Amino acid sequence: MNFTGQGRPLNAEGMGNACSALGVAAPVVWAVLTVETRGFGFLQDRRPRILFERHIFHRLTNGRHDAGNEDISNGKPGGYVGGPAEYTRLGKALELDREAALQSASWGIGQVMGFNFKVAGFATIDVMIEAMVRDENAQLLAMANFAKGNNLAGALQRQDWAAFARGYNGADFRKNEYDSRLAAAHARYEGTLPDLALRAAQAALLYLGVDPGPVDGFQGQQTHAALRQFQQRLGLPGTGELDPDTATRLFAEAFPP
Repeated sequence: MNFTGQGRPLNAEGMGNACSALGVAAPVVWAVLTVETRGFGFLQDRRPRILFERHIFHRLTNGRHDAGNEDISNGKPGGYVGGPAEYTRLGKALELDREAALQSASWGIGQVMGFNFKVAGFATIDVMIEAMVRDENAQLLAMANFAKGNNLAGALQRQDWAAFARGYNGADFRKNEYDSRLAAAHARYEGTLPDLALRAAQAALLYLGVDPGPVDGFQGQQTHAALRQFQQRLGLPGTGELDPDTATRLFAEAFPP
């Protein structure tokens, strides 16, 4: 199964749709995204960011694949390897039970579990995966639909981080300090929101193999250096800034029609 598309990053329309669905302002959404996926829904190879949950696969398949496959089918959570290697785990599970495997991973910028495809707004798990591969707009709307469908929009509107974390991450959310991390992220974004155009440029640089640092919409030294490297490669003035000429060339190369 091919999980690679263009990996198009979030734009203003996508953020606006999520905010409208949840009835919240952008800093609330950014706080959730930052804590859930470090703020970006794709890997460098343009596949959606995933985490395979072996205990979910165990549950969905009634444990019939446990023997010899403890890394991907186990009554206890764990076995995580992170990053692209999670697709190796997913691939092994796909060979055993395709539908259960897809439903046992969390997907994209909001890390919505596959078995939640209906509440996330999709008719089937395959339709959900197609959307996750397509762009972050779809990933973010899936997260918003999931939160709304599980009566978590009110917690976000009240900025009741503990209530949201309990509903989104489970009763053990305090082990990872989800609530305090959400509050801290929200406070940051109330001051300054990410620049979506710069964030898209960071994603494009990442895909082209020029490390911009975090894909976060903020201009740090790494992003400055990456833009300058790209500009010099194309014979553009090496300013390190996302000027119109640089943006045009960068997006044309990273996201061809």
